[in-house]
Amino acid sequence: MADQQGSPGLGRGFAFVGRRRELDLLLAAVRQPPAVVVIEGDAGMGKSRLVREATAILRSQGWRVMTGFCHPLREPLPYGPVVDALGKAGPWLPDAGLPPTAGALAPLLPDLADRLPPAPAASEQPGAARHHLVQAVRSVLASIGRVVLVVEDVHWVDDATRELLLLLGRDLPDQFALVVTYRAEDLPPGTAVLGAAYRPPPGASGTVIRLSPLTETDVADLAGAALGAQATPKLCAALHRRSEGLPLVAEEDLITLRDHARRDVRDLEQAEVPDGLREAVTERLTALSPAGAAVVDAAAVLAVPATEALLAEVAGLDRDAAADGLIDALRAAVLREIDNGRYAFRHVLAQQVAYRHVPGPRRTRLHQRAIEKLQTHHPVPLVQIAHHTLATGDQQGWLDRVEQAADQAVALGDTGTAATLLHQILDRPEVDGVRRSRTALALARIANSGVDYAATACALRAVLADPLLPAPTRGEIRLGLGLIMLNLGGDSAGFGELERAVDELATLPDKAARAMIALALNERNGAAAHAWDWLGRAEQAVRDSTNESVRAAVQVTRLLLMARAGDAAVWPLVDQLRRQGGSRAVLGQTCYGLYNIGETAIQLGHDRRARALLLANQDLAERLDHRPFECLNRVELLRIEWLAGRWAGLEDEYAALERAYPDVKQVGVDRALCQGHLALVQGRHSRALEHFTVAAEHSGNTSEAVVSRGIAAGLTAVRLAQNEPQAAWAIAEPALLTLSGPSDWTRTTGLFPVAVCATATHRPPWPNWHWLAA
Repeated sequence: MADQQGSPGLGRGFAFVGRRRELDLLLAAVRQPPAVVVIEGDAGMGKSRLVREATAILRSQGWRVMTGFCHPLREPLPYGPVVDALGKAGPWLPDAGLPPTAGALAPLLPDLADRLPPAPAASEQPGAARHHLVQAVRSVLASIGRVVLVVEDVHWVDDATRELLLLLGRDLPDQFALVVTYRAEDLPPGTAVLGAAYRPPPGASGTVIRLSPLTETDVADLAGAALGAQATPKLCAALHRRSEGLPLVAEEDLITLRDHARRDVRDLEQAEVPDGLREAVTERLTALSPAGAAVVDAAAVLAVPATEALLAEVAGLDRDAAADGLIDALRAAVLREIDNGRYAFRHVLAQQVAYRHVPGPRRTRLHQRAIEKLQTHHPVPLVQIAHHTLATGDQQGWLDRVEQAADQAVALGDTGTAATLLHQILDRPEVDGVRRSRTALALARIANSGVDYAATACALRAVLADPLLPAPTRGEIRLGLGLIMLNLGGDSAGFGELERAVDELATLPDKAARAMIALALNERNGAAAHAWDWLGRAEQAVRDSTNESVRAAVQVTRLLLMARAGDAAVWPLVDQLRRQGGSRAVLGQTCYGLYNIGETAIQLGHDRRARALLLANQDLAERLDHRPFECLNRVELLRIEWLAGRWAGLEDEYAALERAYPDVKQVGVDRALCQGHLALVQGRHSRALEHFTVAAEHSGNTSEAVVSRGIAAGLTAVRLAQNEPQAAWAIAEPALLTLSGPSDWTRTTGLFPVAVCATATHRPPWPNWHWLAA
């Protein structure tokens, strides 16, 4: 049982019934931080009430609780629901000791800026601002102590905020609990509430709570607490039948019965249709005063929490009349007051009923008036204005507004909201080809900032199917598609898209060079044989370019191909790469080059040289605040340690890296590979097989051939150790097919020796392997 029976002041005075087990589960999980609790339920099922009951108890026990809400009409703000919640953290922030990373929140929380470190300097590095904000959120949460972050209605969350919640859920501060609520039926198809990549981290508690309808006994308890002796068995049965166990519907009927004491309840008892919400809300709407009805109509049209002043303006009432109308709506339990002096319906279902109750011509005029009033706000709430424009029937105006809102979101760094808005345009079949192309191009340019890979790839493919699309636009969209297929989806088919993009980008040589660079680095299915051809084309494309970044990228690619080929002339050229001065973009390319060439040096057996390059790059990455490469450098340095047999403390190092960089999958791949090899040399073959399988799962359908070869080498070695040569060869053969010839021998990451052992015991056919004996 829960600690207490619930506060009667919560939930409009109704008793808390039928959720004792769920309340116990929620409290038990949160009290064992770190924790993640997911609460799922249909609209009106009582998710928010359960959370309010739990957080009231937790507050009484010293927990700090912050709540953020997702809205379907949220204006652009990076990680808006979480930032809104953190705005309440001022009283709990320490006077000193916040890490510098917390300063990234200062521009978004001006009221707390004096309590936060200075904001970091703006970075030209793509994704740097996003990493700064993620780290800032975690730093602030970790500094508060025992804290619960509640995010309501996550079915409306934008892509970037979903990613933030995913990262928080995978790297939880020690005294932190994340609680999210959502409606499964309102999630986009195929979307998990925290993203498909979410897995509870080791050592974290948590649970998934799925709310079911109230039983007839529960509804009877609810009615008895509200009506006393009037709650006859017959009435309770009618309430349960009408509500079908949905708490919100039962409560709406009870409000009507409680507030109309002399009402004959026979109509309710005899009702056969479970439509209590619509009937109850409609009855209370018709009982409002003219001013109350006007305020409620305005609130229904606005559809988001609004101030008294905005309600008055949209309703067309003077200040006093609006105040009287608002009080009437509050007393009738149609509206409720929320934080910061704003008012809203108690539930989205009630808002929908009220909206449909407004006559069509009046609805249109209210939407038009909302547009007029919102246009005077600063910043202009373009998302809301777009919604009202569409409601007036102005399709063209809606498209214009949505595009403007998406541009505003990108400028503010809120790529999640931008992607949502751009998808809205692409989802409408009537959109003309020019706008569809422009929208897809905008989506392609921000695609690598998001996590909704499948939806974005689908949208871009749909646009590419238009035969009238101009070639340069088609090429740039295809470039974006190919890169997200490789970088986000790990799908090697992305290389095919990049090949097609090259020809389409003939008039945009800098962008074509980006595709050529990626193709030059492809080692799948014999593609490495064409690497130098692609590089030559890239060098030709940027020969007259003034873009320093793309020129530096081509230079780094040449050095990387030289290193892969084992060309000793590469090392003095690597030493000449610019590591001081110059633009951040050029230094970022150096960072990329030093990491990849250092990784290649390990594969070639140049451990000392690799270590020196990676340590130098670690310093450069820290100066650039290039968080991913700070992590990747450390991963490669740990790889050198385990390859050299220095195994002490490696597991703790990997565990710390995974906690610090939960979004970098290479940490999990290398950790599993290390664990697999250690288990293999210790003779624990089954355990080794488990670890190598985990590495394969972490890597997914990676587009990096070297990663696949390393995993295949480990799996092949295990099968050989288990005296299963046929199984070993079945693993080794497809991995060997990724080799283009003898020049790749030195970078097989252990595959070649075990493959030879497999052939010696299994003796497979040799139609294409004559070069193995060379």
